Parts: sequence; structure tokens; C-alpha cells
Amino acid sequence: MALLDTHTQVSTFIGGDGNGLDHAECIAWGCDGYAYAGGEAGQIYRIDLEKRSFEEFANIGDSFVGGICQDAQYRLYVCSGDVKRIDPDGTVSIYCDHAGDTPIAVANYPVFDAAGNLYVSDSGGWLENSGLIFKIAPGGEGEVWSRELSEFPNGTAIDAAGEYLSVAMSTDPGIARIKINDDGSAGAAEMLVALPETVPDGLAFDTEGTIYCSCYRPDRIYQYTAAGRLDILADDYAGTAIAAPTNVAFCGPERDLFLSANLGRWHISKYDLGKIGMPLNYPEF
Repeated sequence: MALLDTHTQVSTFIGGDGNGLDHAECIAWGCDGYAYAGGEAGQIYRIDLEKRSFEEFANIGDSFVGGICQDAQYRLYVCSGDVKRIDPDGTVSIYCDHAGDTPIAVANYPVFDAAGNLYVSDSGGWLENSGLIFKIAPGGEGEVWSRELSEFPNGTAIDAAGEYLSVAMSTDPGIARIKINDDGSAGAAEMLVALPETVPDGLAFDTEGTIYCSCYRPDRIYQYTAAGRLDILADDYAGTAIAAPTNVAFCGPERDLFLSANLGRWHISKYDLGKIGMPLNYPEF
């Protein structure tokens, strides 16, 4: 059991020593009724929540898997260098690897808007301030959408109204956001809340507008309410029940199962949160 700063209980939901996931960074809920995660050697895991089991149904090659999202045809979009697409049968193809003359080099996390545009954080080099946000139109044509958040942009999330792209910033640590203008262009960027001496990584919204931010360092998850209150949801000084919780997601048919991937270990953690996740966009192409 983790040392917690709230009454939230944490337990291992799936995986563990010797028979777990290979240092999964991401966790995502699909509209096909499965959760998905990726391993450090290209594994794409499909997770059956009811059976609490998982299988490797695809592999993108010897490449670390970052974030994952899904469309209405159950195809996955995977960040690993560039952005790859995985069909339900496990076939892997490149969805987008550049925008004009700008390559997508360090794709980290993808999120769809309601129109099927895919926003992808490219983190750039660590401490190089070379990150940017790509926007990929339905079909795979990319554009450089914003360069304002350059200090290792990481996990992303779009609010329920579709007005802002929120971004976990890893080296200027905190939660930032960029206005999505009516014409789809990028508006101004702002820091919502600074999180000094941390490495924020993943984001997820609940239906109340609270945003949850998981951290690669320390082993901690924050919650930041729509009213501007910041609290620690869970904190594990030992790094065992929670071990580099890089991504979080609300999973299950009712979106009431709050899970985190643990890059530092081999399991997926479950949090007794009692909240409902915001519905995600699963565009139909």
C-alpha cells in the first residue's frame, strides 16, 4: 500500500513482478471496451478489465511506446518517434511523420478533438526547449500547430468544451494550456499551475472539470480543480505501489475506474477515486 496524502486507496490492478507489462508509460481507454498500454520494446497491450488480464496483440518494433488513443473504427494511434496507426488486426502503418519540412521526432502523447484532428506533443530534447505541438488532420496531414510550449511538452488533454488543449510540461514543470481558436488555430498559451521540483507527465479530466496530473518524478498524482485548488491525490515515497506514474486514464464502460501506468515497474495501479472521467473523442473517419 502506498503512503497517501488523501484517503484514496491504491492497489495493483493488473500485472506484477515476472508476469507484468514491460515498463508501460501509457494507459488509455478504447471505445471497443478494452484498455491499452505500450511497452518499452514496442509492445502494444490490450487489457481486459473484467478478466484483469492482458495480451500483446501488436508490436511496433524495437521502439519505446508513448501515448495511445483510438478512433471509432478501433484503430490505435501510437506515439513512438513519429505517429503510427495500428489496425484491429495488429497491422502497423505510419499515420504521420512530418509537417511540411518539420519531422515528428519525439512524439509523446496524442489526443483527438471532436472533428478528428489529432493533437500530438513532440517533446524535443531534454532541457533543449525544442518541443512543439503538431496538429494532424483526418487522413494524416500534419501541421506545426504551436511552438509556445517548448519546454518538453508531454501528456495532453482537451477539456469538455473543446476550448483548450492542456499540456503537462516536464521541464518547466506544471500544467499549461493553449487556447483552441474558433478557426482551429492555436491561441495564447498560459501556465495554469506550476508544480516545482516535479516532472509532470500525464493528464486526464473528470466530468467535474478537475484535471489529474501524474508525475514521472516524484511518484505522485495531483488533482487540480476547475476552481483552482491543487491537492495531492496520491504520493508513494517508496515508489512501489506507484512507481513513476507517467499516464493516467479513466477506464471502463462507465469511465469510473481510475488507472495509472507505472513506468518504473510492471503493473497498472487502481485508485479508489469515486469520480467519473470526461468522455473522450473517438472520431469516425
